[in-house]
Amino acid sequence: MAGLSKSTPRPIEIKLHQQSRLLEISFTDGRTFQFSFEFLRVHSPSAEVRGHGPGQEILQTGKQEVNINHIEPVGSYAIQLNFSDGHNTGLYSWDLLYGYGIHQDNMWQLYLRRMDEAGASREPVVELPT
Repeated sequence: MAGLSKSTPRPIEIKLHQQSRLLEISFTDGRTFQFSFEFLRVHSPSAEVRGHGPGQEILQTGKQEVNINHIEPVGSYAIQLNFSDGHNTGLYSWDLLYGYGIHQDNMWQLYLRRMDEAGASREPVVELPT
């Protein structure tokens, strides 16, 4: 993982809005970004999602209703998000989150396009009893 850039603003406030499923982060430069839990889950920086190299990304499906159960600080440079689907291996550095905030719209459109091309759904799969 790349080290923190000295020029990247640091978070001054992190709010978890369970009802609206939004994580709101305010940075020292005055910018505030809101991320849906789904956005953060499908863009997890973990190897489980990103793979181990370019082109190895694993499309995350059925995450529309995922929740964040807990946020764990990691030193003074990142947070670890514990999602309701059991995923918790991604470390979200301040650089990463700030970059996500700036590029969120494009990242989300690309994700929706990939889902459409794969014929996949954002809806969770419901297992029916047999």
